[in-house]
Amino acid sequence: MQPLALTLGEPAGIGPDLALAIWRRRAELDIPPFYIVGDADFLGRRAARLGLRVPMESVNPDRAAAVFQTALPVVALNLAVTAEPGLPDGSSAPAAIAAIRRGVADVMTGSAAAIVTNPVAKNVLYNSGFAEPGHTEFLATLVAEACGKTLRPVMMLWSPELAVVPVTIHLPLKEIFEHLSVGLVVETGRIVAHDLVMRFGLARPRLAIAGLNPHAGEAGMLGEEDRAIVAPAVATLRAEGIDAKGPLPADSMFHAQARSSYDAALCMYHDQALIPIKTLAFDHAVNVTLGLPFVRTSPDHGTAFDIAGKGTADPTSLIAALRLAARLAGSASTAVTRVAPTIAS
Repeated sequence: MQPLALTLGEPAGIGPDLALAIWRRRAELDIPPFYIVGDADFLGRRAARLGLRVPMESVNPDRAAAVFQTALPVVALNLAVTAEPGLPDGSSAPAAIAAIRRGVADVMTGSAAAIVTNPVAKNVLYNSGFAEPGHTEFLATLVAEACGKTLRPVMMLWSPELAVVPVTIHLPLKEIFEHLSVGLVVETGRIVAHDLVMRFGLARPRLAIAGLNPHAGEAGMLGEEDRAIVAPAVATLRAEGIDAKGPLPADSMFHAQARSSYDAALCMYHDQALIPIKTLAFDHAVNVTLGLPFVRTSPDHGTAFDIAGKGTADPTSLIAALRLAARLAGSASTAVTRVAPTIAS
């Protein structure tokens, strides 16, 4: 299998720290071969600051796997990166964006098996004129630029304990009602079911679909949205042969017995999905983008400017993202199931 492309992320954040630390423990952790899209001089300075001895080799992607055991493969950005830990500067946004572009180009051409994206700082990107809401939308734009195909990516947070998908993502609560629709729930359910089959290797994925209102609307007493939007969407998915159930009261969907009855939970808004998974799997959940023509994962944490360059960042989520990316990229015949966590910290 080809190596994984790991993007630099926000250079002032913990992404570079984690990449360096994980490469140092590659044998102990059984890490799949990866290369980092970045600036070798910058990474060398960060390694020195962290007191890590990390030999590096600038390579093209086709050489990355061959050198991975003896040196950290670096695919050059051809941009000087100057940001210090915790202090984004004028090089931060251009480097983060260029790394994503290169990683996507590599995975689209088959030079990389999958792309794993280190966290970015959205405010830094926005201040540079970045027009996309975030990583996920930018990936869809890059796919459209490359092949002219418009698609709608779907965010899944996956862990051995739970997988969740927010149908609406970064919206104020008051705007959810105007964005949520039967079509949106159905389209999301289709994409999730398709990728659980094609990427995760599940023959017949089971979807649990949360209601929007308390008690899933209590037969209309606590709001009509569940009867008017969620229930018809579930009926449509079931008519298409997708194993979907709902609308279900969200307050009783996430205990252990309930979780054993489904493979992914579709939730109607951000916190309804992310609170349970961050409670159950805060340090090892992985962000997986569904609906793309390639595998993309990311650690489920931010840039952590306050601890960047200190060597104290927990690598568990990035380790999980690298492992899951490798499994998904080669999982056509092997189911990626939710089992007890085995990820070392």
